[in-house]
Amino acid sequence: MEKKNIDWANIGFGYMKTDKRFVSNFKDGKWDDGQLTSDDQVVISECAGVLQYSQSCFEGLKAYQTEDGRIVCFRPDLNAARMADSAKRLEMPVFPEDRFVQAVVDVVKANAAFVPPYGSGATLYLRPYMFASSPVIGVKPADEYQFRIFCTPVGPYFKGGAKPITIKVSDFDRAAPNGTGHIKAGLNYAMSLHAIVTAHEEGFAENMYLDAATRTKVEETGGANFIFITKDGKLVTPKSSSILPSITRRSLEVVAEKYLGMEVEEREVYFDEVKDFAECGLCGTAAVISPVGQIYDHGNMIQFPSGMDEMGPVTKKLYDTLTGIQMGRIEAPEGWVKVIE
Repeated sequence: MEKKNIDWANIGFGYMKTDKRFVSNFKDGKWDDGQLTSDDQVVISECAGVLQYSQSCFEGLKAYQTEDGRIVCFRPDLNAARMADSAKRLEMPVFPEDRFVQAVVDVVKANAAFVPPYGSGATLYLRPYMFASSPVIGVKPADEYQFRIFCTPVGPYFKGGAKPITIKVSDFDRAAPNGTGHIKAGLNYAMSLHAIVTAHEEGFAENMYLDAATRTKVEETGGANFIFITKDGKLVTPKSSSILPSITRRSLEVVAEKYLGMEVEEREVYFDEVKDFAECGLCGTAAVISPVGQIYDHGNMIQFPSGMDEMGPVTKKLYDTLTGIQMGRIEAPEGWVKVIE
């Protein structure tokens, strides 16, 4: 299929309307068959559950054109499983995981002309989401829901390369120990907006949230998991019941152990040991890894040996290997790459 006439090298990380999106409705206790539509407008009651009590969840994944010209998605089955977990926690009906993956395939196929060419630095970002659509005035789950997937081509998260960023230790709490921090609910991101705006106004790129119970352990940022590299080359990732199980982080753990022969440790990470790590990064779908050069903690600056000029050497190996797998330059573990066409 001929590509759209888009300046792929200069598109930003934002929304661009594409040709088709998938829509399915839950009513009378079951999901309908769903369909692709060109209509990008959502029409709901003024009293819809999503507007009254924020009953919504979402996912994010990408489609790529590989070196050999195929269009693929990266581990969409894990996005389907994570959305199922989110839906259960929010008392929403689970959209069947096999249908989720098929809808991803259908949306990518229908918008294949918007999949950026290999080597452009751009990708096709997919946003599956679900929300309560029927009227709710008393505090209770809605009766009807809508599941949708749209896509949009996006440029690289970093213009001019992934330069290390400076973040700050936040005075706000991201999630309570028995709250919703482990699911991808819209409400988790709404509560982080004030904190991230405040951080930006103070000159920082992101926040480091500590655990709400003791404020002694590292959790995550508003939208990414942390990874740390020890001075002897071990990958350490924070373990907590209130952080989102990042698909990128879980993939990096496999890459580190199976591809790079690194020791991997997922455990509680106490803030007072952060200063002893050699490298630090934030991992997620958008940027894969955002290197962290320094962390500001109430008047004290923690500076990592990897510095502020470039991504640390071990983090760079992790980044290059995972993106190599995603782009088809390196053979992927079985089941990681879903070929669209």
